[in-house]
Amino acid sequence: MDLQEKIAKDLLKIKAVFLRPDEPFTWASGIKSPIYCDNRLTLTAPEIRTDVEEGLAELIKTNYPEVEVLMGTSTAGIAHAAITGHIMGLPAGYVRSSNKSHGRQNKIEGKLEPGQKVVVIEDLISTGGSCIDVVEALREAGAEVLGIASIFTYGMQKSKERLNEANVANHSLTNLDTIAKIAAEEGYIKPEDVDRLKKFRDNPDDESWINA
Repeated sequence: MDLQEKIAKDLLKIKAVFLRPDEPFTWASGIKSPIYCDNRLTLTAPEIRTDVEEGLAELIKTNYPEVEVLMGTSTAGIAHAAITGHIMGLPAGYVRSSNKSHGRQNKIEGKLEPGQKVVVIEDLISTGGSCIDVVEALREAGAEVLGIASIFTYGMQKSKERLNEANVANHSLTNLDTIAKIAAEEGYIKPEDVDRLKKFRDNPDDESWINA
């Protein structure tokens, strides 16, 4: 079993990824979705947490061998950056969504020297906007951002375009296509639901998959 399938099985097992194509979830943006993702649940499942953090470490070693610092997104990426940093023997910090309102008013927490090679740790990527904001904050601070390592990506076209425009690479432990495949094999969804999930991925604004 490859890493993408292993992590997909893990996330489905603890319902960190929950599929409900016949009763769609509603995102904050109002978009109807057949999938709900909460990777924070991996933190309370020690065995699966180990799979995720060791998986992130391997992903980073393979794709970003020059990394010097890990920086998590706030708040979901903070714990994963810290644990993966511990496994790899690397310093870790995180980037706030906005500057702190008191003290030194930091946006970047943790020591970061100009020129250091950084990998951003993200729990999931949907449209890509929030992690690109983090990348830009790190670049403004003088860091060389090698790319992003994330647990899960929806693989939406909008995120691919945004990441490409920002000139930033992303490598994920697993993705919607793998989740859909494993979910159908293990009976979480019907085989015909796989195409519905992919249709949602291709265009979240098109709700024709709901009654497909």
